[in-house]
Order: sequence, then C-alpha cells, then structure tokens
Amino acid sequence: MVDLNANAKVANRYQLLELIGQGAMGRVYLAEDLLLGHVKVAIKFLTQTLITDRTRERFENEAITSALLGQKSIHVVRVTEHGVNEDKIPFYVMEYLKGQSLSQLIQAQPLPTPRFLGLTLQICLGLQAAHEGITLKGQSQVVPIIHRDIKPSNIMIVQDPTLGEMAKILDFGIAKLIQMGSQQTDCFMGTLAYASPEQMDGCELDRRSDIYSLGIMMFEMLTGHLPLRPHAHNFGSWYKAHHQESPRLMGEVASQLKIPRSLEDVVMSCIAKRPEDRPQTVREILQRLEPLESRYGAGFRMGQRINTALNRVPVVGHPEAKKVIEDDHVCKLATWPQGKPVAEIVFSRILSSSRSNLATLWAMMPEEDVTRRLVSTRYNTFICTMEPHPVMLWLTVLYNSVQGARWLPCYLDLKTAAGQDMVSLLAATGSYKILLFALENPHQCQEVLTCSIAQPQRSMLQEWVITARTRPSLGTMTTSRNLLRNEFKTNLKTKVIKKLESIYIDGSSTFSE
Repeated sequence: MVDLNANAKVANRYQLLELIGQGAMGRVYLAEDLLLGHVKVAIKFLTQTLITDRTRERFENEAITSALLGQKSIHVVRVTEHGVNEDKIPFYVMEYLKGQSLSQLIQAQPLPTPRFLGLTLQICLGLQAAHEGITLKGQSQVVPIIHRDIKPSNIMIVQDPTLGEMAKILDFGIAKLIQMGSQQTDCFMGTLAYASPEQMDGCELDRRSDIYSLGIMMFEMLTGHLPLRPHAHNFGSWYKAHHQESPRLMGEVASQLKIPRSLEDVVMSCIAKRPEDRPQTVREILQRLEPLESRYGAGFRMGQRINTALNRVPVVGHPEAKKVIEDDHVCKLATWPQGKPVAEIVFSRILSSSRSNLATLWAMMPEEDVTRRLVSTRYNTFICTMEPHPVMLWLTVLYNSVQGARWLPCYLDLKTAAGQDMVSLLAATGSYKILLFALENPHQCQEVLTCSIAQPQRSMLQEWVITARTRPSLGTMTTSRNLLRNEFKTNLKTKVIKKLESIYIDGSSTFSE
C-alpha cells in the first residue's frame, strides 16, 4: 500500500499520520495539511491491488461526486482535492470527522425519538441533495445520484461547534450517477441487510432504492434491531427476506419503547417491497417527519444548541472598545422610525457612516431604565435553528446586581437578504452599537453603547449564513421564531442569569459568549 512513516507526504502538502479506516476499495489515513497550518484532514487511497482503469475511474467519480455534494449539503462529507501520489495510487482528501459512526451509536442503545428525529432529518437533507443531483464539469444537465449503500456505518455523527450534533453521509464509493443511456451494473453491490429487493435483483435503481435502505436503517435506529430476520447471513437468505418476508413491527422487537404510531408508519412505508408503495422522494419523508420534529424533537435540539452556545467560549471581561466618535455621532442622530410603534420593542438595522456600515440594535425603554443601564455588564449570545426555517436569535443582556437583567432579544430571518447581510456584518466587524430610546422622548436616540463579539462567535455567525443559504425551508419563519422565543423564555434565560451571577463584575464591562 502506502509507505507510512514520519516523512511520508502526499502532493508535497499532506503529512500522513496514521491509518484510521479500511474498506473494500481503499484505506483512509489521518494527515495534516501543512499548507493550512497543520489542519487535520483524512486521505483515502485506492487499494493498490484493485487498481484498473475501471476502478480508477470509479474512484475518481467518487471524489468528484463527494466534492460537489459537499458544496451543496453540509450533511455530506466534504472532499477538497483528488489526484495520484508519487506511486501513481489514486487518492482524495476530505474533511476529518472526529466522532462516531451511527452504527457505533445505536449499538449501545436505540435512539430516543427526539434524538432520532434530529439526526434523521439531517440524513434526509444530505440524501435529498444527492437525489436532486449535481452538475458535472462541461455539462449543463443536472445528474441525480443514488448512494446504493445507505447504512449506519456510512453515517458519521460529529459534534459541530455551531450546530451541535451533526450527521454526515460517507462513502459514495458505489454511488451511481443516473444519466441517460448509462449502463447500470448487473451484479449486486451494496450491503445485504440494507439492500432493496430491486437492488438484490441487479435491476436499474432509482432514489426509491435508497429510501428502502433508509427505512431499514431508521427501524434499527429506533429499536436496535433489523426488521427482517433471514435464516442465514448469505445472499440467498437475504434475497428471500427482502422479497418475501414481512418486516416485523416495532412493538414486536422493542415492546418497552414508546414510539409514536405516526413515526412507525413513516418508517414502515419506506420498507415496502414494491418501489411504488414507498415514499417517492426524500422530500415526502421530510414533510411527514417535520410535524413530529416540531412536537418531539424541538426542545431536545434547541437545548443542544443552547448548551453548545453557552459553553463554547469562557466568559471573560473585555474593556470597552475605544469609542469611534464619528460612528457614535451617526447613531446619536438616528430618529425612531415612523413605522415602528412607540413601545418597548427591539429591532436591528444597518446604518451607514462615512467609514463603514454599522450593525445596530435599537431598543426603547423608560427613560429611567436607560439611565440605570449605562453602568451594566453587556452580554451577548447567539442561538440558531435551521429547522423548520433558518432563524437566529441575537440576544443582548444589560445586567447589574441592583436592577437585574434587561433582555434585548432580536430575531433574524436567515433566508432573507436583510438577515444574511446583518449577520455577515456582525461576523465581519465583531461589534455592534445599541441605540437606546426613551419612551418619554421617543424620537431622538438618547444613549449609544458598544458591544463586542468574540472571534469564535464571529466564525459561527458566518457559518450560519453559509448554511442558511443552501438549507431548504421546511416550514415558516414564524414557527422557528416561536420555537426560539419559547426556549428563550423557558430555558435560556435561566442559564444566562446563572452564568452572569457567577461572574458578575461591577462596572461597565462587555461579555460575549
């Protein structure tokens, strides 16, 4: 294979470190990208004994497919480069995912419904991106892709610093690009336990074959068991099971679990024997799971995001940034918009000065409260939900030990240009202005405060913008905003107060999370 030693390099850029995986077609090594400052990557090499013109072409197609899909969906492993090394062995470079496979996860115990829904929705989004297709170089036609080997060991679960628990689809090694006039393989390729009846027959496959495999996997995720039980682990026994054996019901294999009937109906419909009896697209599955996610999974997913955001960066005090007189002057000249009610509300706007654009948060409160909040700890945190619609909660808190907390929540729709522009500006500048207006004298800005945003937060904000641009909306902005508002009131407030009370420093300090 590859001579692995301390000096082994690939493309004069990647330093090989250790073997971390091995499959039918190749080996995967952990490596460092020396050009990007020792960033960890994974490099897959085609097994040397398998190198033929056909396998070389297939391996290259895998790299190209994964690269294009990784640009389209964050739920597909991202490939950044492919080529051949000095020994003419094909390789490709992909992101290094530190976590565990879905197979490892469910070996311990079945997934509770909320966690199942959170991960399954992500897997479906990645699979949907593949089925909707990619555009190959030199072609204008969109080419759909079927994976043909969806199974728990091909799903990686990682802890993302911005979104919490994240699922990524791996190994498009036997994926097929569905093109007009293309020849499907007439031999079985896949994994016996998860293969569709038509895949066992060596038929031409479409996205409904992946949906069958997804159904088998979802059953296993929820119960810890497979729905089919062949007499032996060989092709003939599995062929008979997939074609003739009725799948067991979830209550038969896991009677102690409380799985919603509507969820079981979705899973069982996916493993129907005939393709026409299954959901015809992954979008159909997403539409059926979305109400269940809103009911069972929303609190779990939001709790994960809140904990991720609150624990992301240690809270430290920052001296207030040196005032930019011109920027503060621009803010002081601002007048309360005629279209906004004179009430205790909070909203955001981008103001322009001769120097640059300014991210600003406008808040109205009683005049006495404005005065009292001038000496306070300024704290901010950001929480985002991508489902059912990408929305971000931008939370600022003005806190002191006498008056307690003044909450300034602002909700941004990340599917709109205005929302994306504001979040991008926050990420780029690392600060924003709070414009305080008094109810008794509502027209003119009374005071201006400056808040800073920590570097990890800025990276997080930019990632959210990029993700939201490609993430499909499965519901309304109002639904996501209400979800965030509920979590803010019932969960986030308590956690923020505890954190502020534990680190409170009397004086005008800025804390960013």
